[in-house]
Amino acid sequence: MDKIKLTQDENLSINISFPLLPSDHQRLDVYFSLPEEMGISSKTLTEEHYFHSSIQSQSAYYSDQLHLPLVRSRFISQKKGEQSDYRLNLNLFSYQIRIALDIDIKQTLKLKTPKKFYPQAIEIAEQISGLLKKLRRYTPPDKKFKAYFENADNYLSWQVEQSFLKLISRAPKSSDFSSERNFLLAFCRRENEYRAKNNYNSEITLSDPNRITNKMRLLQRLIEYGVVFNKDFRNLNTNLNRMVRGTVTAVIMAFVMMLVLNARTSFTEVTIALVGMLGVVYGLREIFKDDITRILWRWIQKGLPKWRIIFSHTATKSRVATQTIWLEYIRNKDLPIRVDSLFQTRRQQNKQAAQLLHFRSDTRVSAKSFLPGYEAIQQRINFNLTPFIRFLRKGEGRLYSLEGSKISKQAVERRYQINMVLMHTDKEDEQQVQRFKITLNRSNIINIEAMDSDIGEV
Repeated sequence: MDKIKLTQDENLSINISFPLLPSDHQRLDVYFSLPEEMGISSKTLTEEHYFHSSIQSQSAYYSDQLHLPLVRSRFISQKKGEQSDYRLNLNLFSYQIRIALDIDIKQTLKLKTPKKFYPQAIEIAEQISGLLKKLRRYTPPDKKFKAYFENADNYLSWQVEQSFLKLISRAPKSSDFSSERNFLLAFCRRENEYRAKNNYNSEITLSDPNRITNKMRLLQRLIEYGVVFNKDFRNLNTNLNRMVRGTVTAVIMAFVMMLVLNARTSFTEVTIALVGMLGVVYGLREIFKDDITRILWRWIQKGLPKWRIIFSHTATKSRVATQTIWLEYIRNKDLPIRVDSLFQTRRQQNKQAAQLLHFRSDTRVSAKSFLPGYEAIQQRINFNLTPFIRFLRKGEGRLYSLEGSKISKQAVERRYQINMVLMHTDKEDEQQVQRFKITLNRSNIINIEAMDSDIGEV
């Protein structure tokens, strides 16, 4: 898919991202086909619980050329009144370095052979080193702007060191690549010495892992200022839900009162039979009220949007974009024709009974133009798949084989597959549809494979 990217984030998380232009309108549909053996349904995992616990949406300024904000920063002049641009451009540059580094490190960690791992790691180190040199080539003379620079420089240096130390610690073991390993270690030492030389962090902070980590988290939030938009979350259909509950209660209460009045006419005085009958009537009311309300509410809200997120600029407080979100369990007959045809391309042995969960996001950009130096907005939606696997069986299986007269056994890992279809619709109603096969176990995602709809699965 050209306009949309699907990447693995953490062990059991995936990221879906796509760019948005000024006055743009794009729709994203995600269809999860969850095998019934996972035990996922509206009774075990409600849409509201999954959305609030496992779906995160973020919108931020985006440029596909990292050097652009830095080039602009060289022309900042306090006399020309452009100093307000410096922090925004610096933050954009720093933010994109962090995102790009995080993606590259995760991709490199997937390489299991030293011949592929170390050349890739060296290339990333050289690229990051060049970007850091460009950043440090210009230091603003103004004291206020210098503080912004030092915060960003301090955080990027620490984040780069931590990322490469993590990379080296998980590198494939091989004595043939000791020089490459030493190169990466020397790169980490240089960044550590650079921060010490500039007195970015006190000895007290450095001596406490919790303090240095929390400080860097604060600096991370500071570099997101003006780049990552504020979110105003709104829960839709709240008043409609109240109206449904009130209507059901009113109808049931009217029926109960009718039964009570009839009982009073049948019993001229208070007796045990009257008290027992009233108890049964009110008990039935409590039983059926919740069930009727739940069934009626699910029927009424079917197809309606559930949430809305308004993104606004951190500095100007102006609205930038609005995202409307749907999330609901659907039936096979509710699938669009193109999506259903992609699910049908699976081989017969892989077509098992499954529960379908549909996520839809409509994003409208209200801003007609962005600040100078910003080309687009990047919408990032993170899905945590942990709730999908909580009912799966633990442990490993055993594979037995006969070798001559001996029986051998091997431990095999239990793996599960989730089929997912992405459908992206742009402003001109042009659609891109792609099916993905996600292989996972109880601890992490093993593989994400984009499937060819013409040939099906292999």
